[in-house]
Amino acid sequence: MSHVGAPRGRTCSRTLRTVSLLTTGVLALTVLSACTAEKPAGRAQAAPVDIGSTGRDAIAQGGTVRWAVDTMPATLNVFQADSDATTNRIAGAVLPTLFTLDRTGSPQRNGDYLESAKIVDREPKQVVVYKLNQQAVWSDGTEIGAPDFVAQWHALRGKDTAYWTARNAGYERIEKIERGKDDLDVRVTFDRPYADWKSLFTPLYPKEVMGSPTSFNDGARAGLKTSAGPFNLKSVDRKAKKATLVRNPRWWGKRAKLDSIVLSAVPRGKRAEALAAGRLDIADIDRAAAERISSAARAKGGTAGQPLTHGPGAADISPAASLRARAMANGSDKEKAEAARSARERTAEAAETYSREQRNLRGYVVRKSLEPAYTQLALNGESGPLADERVRRAVARAINRKQLADAVLKPLGLPSKPLGSHLAVAGQPAYADSSDALGTQDTHEAQALLADAGWTQGGARRTDAGTKAGSEGEGRKPADAGKKSPDAETAKKDGEKKGTSKEEGEKKTDAEKKADKSTDKATDKSAEKSEKSGKPEKSEKKNDTPSDEGSYTVGDNKPAQDTKPGGVAGAYAPRGTAVPAPKAGPLGKDGKTLTLRFVLPSGEGSESLRAVGRRISVMLDRIGIGTETIKVADNSYFKDHIAAGDYDLALYSWPATAYPATDGRPIFAKPVPASDGTLQVEQNYTRVGTDHIDQLFDQAASELDEGEARDLMKKADARIWAAAGSIPLYQRPQLVATKPALANAGAFGFTSPRYQDIGFKKSGNAGPTAVPTAVPTALPTTVEKSPKAEK
Repeated sequence: MSHVGAPRGRTCSRTLRTVSLLTTGVLALTVLSACTAEKPAGRAQAAPVDIGSTGRDAIAQGGTVRWAVDTMPATLNVFQADSDATTNRIAGAVLPTLFTLDRTGSPQRNGDYLESAKIVDREPKQVVVYKLNQQAVWSDGTEIGAPDFVAQWHALRGKDTAYWTARNAGYERIEKIERGKDDLDVRVTFDRPYADWKSLFTPLYPKEVMGSPTSFNDGARAGLKTSAGPFNLKSVDRKAKKATLVRNPRWWGKRAKLDSIVLSAVPRGKRAEALAAGRLDIADIDRAAAERISSAARAKGGTAGQPLTHGPGAADISPAASLRARAMANGSDKEKAEAARSARERTAEAAETYSREQRNLRGYVVRKSLEPAYTQLALNGESGPLADERVRRAVARAINRKQLADAVLKPLGLPSKPLGSHLAVAGQPAYADSSDALGTQDTHEAQALLADAGWTQGGARRTDAGTKAGSEGEGRKPADAGKKSPDAETAKKDGEKKGTSKEEGEKKTDAEKKADKSTDKATDKSAEKSEKSGKPEKSEKKNDTPSDEGSYTVGDNKPAQDTKPGGVAGAYAPRGTAVPAPKAGPLGKDGKTLTLRFVLPSGEGSESLRAVGRRISVMLDRIGIGTETIKVADNSYFKDHIAAGDYDLALYSWPATAYPATDGRPIFAKPVPASDGTLQVEQNYTRVGTDHIDQLFDQAASELDEGEARDLMKKADARIWAAAGSIPLYQRPQLVATKPALANAGAFGFTSPRYQDIGFKKSGNAGPTAVPTAVPTALPTTVEKSPKAEK
């Protein structure tokens, strides 16, 4: 199960990977030829795409691709709140996309729809002129033109509440749209500068859909009568859970190779079974399914009939286990013997089914890349201990992000450098590592921050609330301890915080200076060249033995306790032996222990996310922070816990975007009190934000110079790091199972399907029937001394 947050302010198929927490969404739209672009000097490189890239002349004409999706769409209008990943995938194949994204996530003009699009005036107002492809027509034969632009602007600008729109970002800045010499010449004037103008009018709907509130609200929910892509939407059968796209006979571009694409809703936990049954040609899969396909490919040359070492009954293949099973099945207790025989029969049947599926899975390959989305540790700063910036920073400084990224990505052979930005991923022009504004993993600094906030080892036993907080704190104080940054404001009500103080003056704290230093470094051109390129099911308290991270070595034949504190009396060890650093005892304040509620999903597809959570709990336990793991149903994880603010710590992902000034703002905007006393958080589910961050987003959204806009976003990112509400961990892996003969489809990374080029290779060009991917064959289920998480 993928846990990706709600979209970044838009549901546009170009910028999103998901539109709900529990689904993987559409892939960005771009030309496939961009996949071979050279990496610009000095830029962090993105993981390569893996799509079985093939020229059109080597692809057969005709055929149907059966593509797994998570759900059938509730609506086909991507601008409505209940649109989902399948809505976006359909829109990408059947509607105009004016700008697509290349492999670096940069918008590029789509020549199928635009001859040109550029800013022609900046003063006194920004003016953009679109010149449309003269061959571009809707499926009913009418040309795509200015009336369609005007209708979409009127529907999305936010002035008419009769339109049930989910967003109006960018459209509200448009002052007017005018027809040029003809309807193919569209002149758009903005009343305020808008840097992300390329994000607008994608997808573009016909004026029949956008022209009135009634048609907007209801006309495109069940079907699209008019389209303008390489495919048309033939039908959406919600009962059969299938949507069918067919080749568009009026498409003016290169003719689609496929006759049709069938999108089938298949739960992720059932996709290995569906692939083995031959019901799918391509599907996003989880780690377990990838392991099965990899194992099947490796076993292809093995001995026929050789027993499987995994799957049902694999634990019973040893002689001892087999002997025990036979003994129970033939024992004197008839009732127990019958039960044992029935169990053996069920196991044998399941093993045969599993073995047959494994043989069939040999007909697939696993394609892999990094998904344009990142997993983060979210810290809820609205109330409780995490309302104190010092505690949030201590949590962040306790976590070894490199260790987590290595554990998830290295086994897949993918780049495992921790993500250093909230607003871009590796390979994007806007990417810069601003994590220095917070600092690297440092146990002593984390402990000192906690002590300064009043959380001490003696605090859990004390009940005199009037005692000065922090009087028993241990360890040295960091430079920024005891100071409250003006930019570390939260939406917390006055009086709820304990053990913290807010400076009234304008002096910058060291945390702010760190952020300033980080952004100055990021924006310095010469420095950039040298930068390193439901209901809870279960609750458990964490008290794991810490790993050997942070350990030290003792001398040859020296008592460990004589070399470093924390050794065991009388212990001797040869030179180089690692001894764990002393673990902090449980911390407390005013008689209460420091324990954080770590909310995680409980579904079968969430094992890897829970494994990451366990490792984080171990790291926090090392500095005296306890965690209580709350496992909740996947279908309630986001709505009832993340969005509702019912958590202290949580893990979920955000999709990357080509337009951070527009799409990032609602995620990191400072929450504001509503008239009823509640908080309006937009998409900022950590409830941590500042006025300064909001100002930087606003400035960037109005900055037409791309370099200046990126510098503003780097400054905003450094401030987000310093506030310590969201800690990016790693970019998510992307695993896709496909038929080997299927070309131009797979793990797209930031690129997207060029639907007209997808098809099956001609006979003789299919290549190998199976290629094993580097996926380990086993997943650990518990935290060990040196834990490794899998995805």
